[in-house]
Amino acid sequence: QVQLVESGGGLVQAGGSLRLSCAASGRTLSNYAMGWFRQAPGKEREFVTAISWNGGRTYYADSVKGRFTVSRDNAKNTVALQMNNLKPEDTAVYFCAAVWTTITAILLPVNENQYDYWGQGTQVTVSS
Repeated sequence: QVQLVESGGGLVQAGGSLRLSCAASGRTLSNYAMGWFRQAPGKEREFVTAISWNGGRTYYADSVKGRFTVSRDNAKNTVALQMNNLKPEDTAVYFCAAVWTTITAILLPVNENQYDYWGQGTQVTVSS
């Protein structure tokens, strides 16, 4: 079992930055692909970004490309999401997720049903 806990959410003005962190326990994250998703009020949860087991590959939703950066530190069992130039439409609860992977996997998981473990989420609110 992998337990995930997100932190770093908060209230920020448009154009500002936040850095989310996802801390894992129970298993080492080096065997897991990681993803970030978000869910705005009244909307379905949507994919934000994914990162491979060693951080060598990343993939971003078009809506955040060039503004958000995902990274991981397997030694610390953490994954981070640096969010810059935030917009009001980025307001949502942000979730990190994990799925066991092989080092030879080519495609990164982008659908929420591909992930096995989820954190409880952290609220990000961007004011205009």
